[in-house]
Amino acid sequence: MANVKKIGVLTGGGDCPGLNPVIRAVVRKAMASGIEVVGIRNGWKGLVNADTIPLDLGSVSGIVHRGGTILGTSRTNPYKDPKQVAAVKANIAALKLDALVAIGGEDTLGVATKLAKEGLPVVGVPKTIDNDLCETDYTFGFDTATNIAMEAIDRLHSTAESHHRILVAEVMGRHAGWIALYAGMAGGADYILIPEKPILIDEVCAAIKKRHSRAKTFSIIVVAEGAEFAKGDTVNLDQKLDEFGHVRLGGIGDRLAKAIEERTGYETRVSVFGHIQRGGSPTAFDRVLGTRFGVKAVELVMAGQWGKMVSLKGTDIVAVPIELATKQLKLVNEEFYEVAKVFFG
Repeated sequence: MANVKKIGVLTGGGDCPGLNPVIRAVVRKAMASGIEVVGIRNGWKGLVNADTIPLDLGSVSGIVHRGGTILGTSRTNPYKDPKQVAAVKANIAALKLDALVAIGGEDTLGVATKLAKEGLPVVGVPKTIDNDLCETDYTFGFDTATNIAMEAIDRLHSTAESHHRILVAEVMGRHAGWIALYAGMAGGADYILIPEKPILIDEVCAAIKKRHSRAKTFSIIVVAEGAEFAKGDTVNLDQKLDEFGHVRLGGIGDRLAKAIEERTGYETRVSVFGHIQRGGSPTAFDRVLGTRFGVKAVELVMAGQWGKMVSLKGTDIVAVPIELATKQLKLVNEEFYEVAKVFFG
């Protein structure tokens, strides 16, 4: 057992339903074990600037149902500047942290991996609504985002049918189409387009025309924001990069709608769900998963299992190397997409 008296916890990257349940669970489990907890504000930025708040039972009371994160977040990458890495290490020492719980996605956990390799006592918790982290069956936030997108698609059906339109729903998903696939299948979409597959516009239009031949005067098309007409041809809101080298995606829905209308002659509109998908209260699944992750993270800390990440495997919460989780993305496989294709057109 590791001699741990004080834990730091941070949330990095995009906000996500289920973050507060994780924070709450970390605090409750740690305090029950006689361990002090310090919250680090705004992700890695807070550790660079030593911006912290004490966390206790009062701090986390009543937050299990709240979306977002009480600690704040940022997309700060300390490894862009050696001085920031040095500041992170110095502040871990100055704050007398015996362990650090980093809650985040590919980028946040990528930083955690590097710190762990340099000998720092780090444990990871996987977070992303995109559900694209390897080594875990699901990440919290995904279920909430999928349900929000599904409910929005449900609402599109009535307006699409009333106006005899094609409606394109643009959902989140930079590299992986899990939200598009799950929400599209659950919402009865007539075609689903994901980043893993190039957009074959002729096939999309053929499916729409096939529906019209059966006296169906409307169609719902779901497209992930990272879907492409050709490899490397993503549609961006601008060319500005964040600290991890990512551009802001958005606009594939508009481009797709124009192509559909030009080829079919059917009136086509777009609905971009955007940040609505990751806002608001987490589902029961995400609250429970986040809670189980938080408790397990403290157990890993107490066992001194540095460089490990909590993970859902089947119904069990287990430990896996953080490095494996960030080595490659978990993408939609061919078999799953083939199931969705049964309902196209």
